[in-house]
Amino acid sequence: MLVNDDPDLKDLGPLAPGFAVILVEPQLGENIGMAVRAMANCALGELRLVRPRDGWPNSMAVAPASGADRILNSAKVFQTTGEAVADLQTVLASTARPRDMIKDVFTPREAAKRLRFDVANGMNAGVLFGKESSGLNNDDVALASGILTVPLNPVFSSLNLAQAVFVIGYEWLQTLDKIPEVKLERQKEKRPANMEEMLGLFEHLERELDACGFLRVQEKRQIMLRNIRNIFLRACLTEQEVRTLRGIISGLVKPEIEPVD
Repeated sequence: MLVNDDPDLKDLGPLAPGFAVILVEPQLGENIGMAVRAMANCALGELRLVRPRDGWPNSMAVAPASGADRILNSAKVFQTTGEAVADLQTVLASTARPRDMIKDVFTPREAAKRLRFDVANGMNAGVLFGKESSGLNNDDVALASGILTVPLNPVFSSLNLAQAVFVIGYEWLQTLDKIPEVKLERQKEKRPANMEEMLGLFEHLERELDACGFLRVQEKRQIMLRNIRNIFLRACLTEQEVRTLRGIISGLVKPEIEPVD
């Protein structure tokens, strides 16, 4: 715990269920604190940290958070981005740089609508934010189902961490009374696959591709893996479809394997 968790210290009001703010390799405790203050401004309460450079807890985050102690104290720390998004079905990656990947691109307003729709339909969602010096790397972006880009001055589009969190948080807050009435009709057994299940599929497929020599050209391997992951992420697979695909992979490798129902 970073600070006194006395609820009378500062009442943040209700922090409505929404999307998780995921800071990947944040460098300064002060910047984490300012991002947390932005989260509290927008009634977002779930903070996830991936390998914070100076460790966690970090006392330097307390003052910039301006009393948003509840968010600081409940922050979860992960060693990998994959672990941080494992339970999520919708992941957006915040980046200003063009990437060599085919993904849906959202403005903050469009992203807020997408997040509201998915959350209203029972999905878990999150937005990835990269470290202050260089943002997200391509492998982190490859885990996302879409890209979040803020349309700014094209010759000066850099935002600090708190600004980036605030701009999507603000748009999320503005959609509070505009929760989509249309909901997806899904049977419980056909829920969208979460990232833990997708990563399991990727690892299974990549292991067999390595075994058969498909990924033997090392200088192209990482790009090929990202492209393969993007193909499946764009498909928005259900949990059942992931199990079916894993059964297909096993069947191709070992034909005696029984098909998955």
